[in-house]
Amino acid sequence: MKHLLFLLALVVSASALADAAATVTVDKPFARKAMKAQRNSAAFMTLHNSGPAVAIVAAESPVADIVELHTHVHDNGVMRMRKIDKIDLPAGASVTLQPGGLHVMLLGLKKDLNEGDAVSVTLVFDDGSRKTIEAPVRMVMRPKMKMKGMDHSGMKMQAH
Repeated sequence: MKHLLFLLALVVSASALADAAATVTVDKPFARKAMKAQRNSAAFMTLHNSGPAVAIVAAESPVADIVELHTHVHDNGVMRMRKIDKIDLPAGASVTLQPGGLHVMLLGLKKDLNEGDAVSVTLVFDDGSRKTIEAPVRMVMRPKMKMKGMDHSGMKMQAH
């Protein structure tokens, strides 16, 4: 009886430990269309965390030599991409990875990413659990960045 209670306590305590991969769902994943010659692409998605606060600490993909977590920051009026150590997923919240914001960067593409293809991306969480998703490839326009002090809306082009 003592052993049965010990085993039951062990099972209950093990199941009480959150498996981040099990509590995070992924909605609308996609990867940016890119040619191998462009060398880089990115993956985007919305992450819903139904469990306690967790973080994505790494990502992997067989289509790229290097996969990094990135964000965009304003640096003296210029948008720049920056590698980050993690993407926090607060308890009970959703976080969107999107062009011009947080994203998974695919560096050193090993092949062309064409519309109709799917890219496998594995998210690695801070508890060591992993979730692999298939992100359909699609054409993504870069977000429009307003250039400081420049308004070309009234310009007319002239032929010479």
